[in-house]
Amino acid sequence: MNLTVYPSKKLKGSVSLPGSKSYSIRAFIIAACGGRSRILCPSDGDDVLVSMRVAKSLGADVRRRKADTFIVQARKHPMRLKKIHVQESGTLLRFILPLASLYAKRSMITGEGTLRGRPNKFLTQTLRHMGVHISGKGKEESIPIKITGGSLRGGRVSIDGSLSSQFISALLITCPQLKEDSILMIKGKMVSLDYITMTLLVLRRAGVRIERRGTRSYIIKGRQKFRGLKTFEVPSDLGLAAFPMAAAALHSSDIVLKGHFKKDLIQADAQILTFLRKMGVRFTKTANAIGLKGPFALRGGVFSLKDCPDLVPIMAVLALFAKGTTRLRDVAHARSKESNRISDLRRELLKVGADVREKKDELIIKPKPVYRPNRLLDPHQDHRLAMAFCVLGTKLGVRIKDIECTSKSYPGFVKDLKSLGACLYKS
Repeated sequence: MNLTVYPSKKLKGSVSLPGSKSYSIRAFIIAACGGRSRILCPSDGDDVLVSMRVAKSLGADVRRRKADTFIVQARKHPMRLKKIHVQESGTLLRFILPLASLYAKRSMITGEGTLRGRPNKFLTQTLRHMGVHISGKGKEESIPIKITGGSLRGGRVSIDGSLSSQFISALLITCPQLKEDSILMIKGKMVSLDYITMTLLVLRRAGVRIERRGTRSYIIKGRQKFRGLKTFEVPSDLGLAAFPMAAAALHSSDIVLKGHFKKDLIQADAQILTFLRKMGVRFTKTANAIGLKGPFALRGGVFSLKDCPDLVPIMAVLALFAKGTTRLRDVAHARSKESNRISDLRRELLKVGADVREKKDELIIKPKPVYRPNRLLDPHQDHRLAMAFCVLGTKLGVRIKDIECTSKSYPGFVKDLKSLGACLYKS
């Protein structure tokens, strides 16, 4: 389904933000590892719905009690691990590989869409070194991935952290369940460090203790008991807040984003607040709301997205309307997301006449006084590209292919943006 977005004159109103996709997935998978958990306000995105199904495959009883409340009761033994389908969730794919290696002698992990071709070799190599017979498709060891035997062992474990922090989080969830103690060592350039911290925070809620020595070493005791998350309220997703905030910054606006913003649960994408301030955007933020009245004269600059690659698309769109050159640095790992968020993003922005240069680890964007309107943009099945193109459309008008891909993280995005006054029509 395509979406036509017309230029907007004014944005006004309030919307309630979805729960964090990253925290929701971690909550359901860690809850399935032991104990009883009550999870409040999780995301309703496709990836999180799949995480509930995978939690059931791990043996958990997952029940919805209210519209925003789920009860997860773990069991001692997993049930259905012979074949696991994770749809398009890269996070779930990586999280389940060590768990399936621990619980199942034979298993096949499959997915679809943008997961085909996404690299997993750093994780599969490490799992082989830990004693598992595991292999994926091609040099990058993409899906389908087969486990054909072996036994997962602890000890001294090393993994390359330059491609995805999900590999490290996956091992942090599984290693406490091994018979042996483990020392997890990270090599290579580390990226998305905050996502590892998010995993550790949820594990701590479940009673799991991991000793962190610097950013490259983790001491993990084996035979730990997961005691459940008790009551865990998922914070609202600041990475998704970035899109309506960006739109409001570009227009005459008066918007309020309602949600739950917890200081003790950090988010990698909270960097959007720092980035927006640096670009000249002013807003108010409390524990329950973010308020913004635009427009603002945006400033370009240099931004490192090493720990927040999901912000690349919306930062690129903002840069088109900022004064001066914008350099988005430390972004090489964004090439291995739902799309190639460097090359694919640049290719689409060139359609509207943008001045965007691509380097291996950087995007360089110079604003232009006029862009080409009403171009058909392809998000390459990437929800964050699709939402960023919607924001772009509110300035100059665009058409967007396959807008339904936004359901991966924000099913209500089009409805919410329209409720704020944006002119969007599906066809």
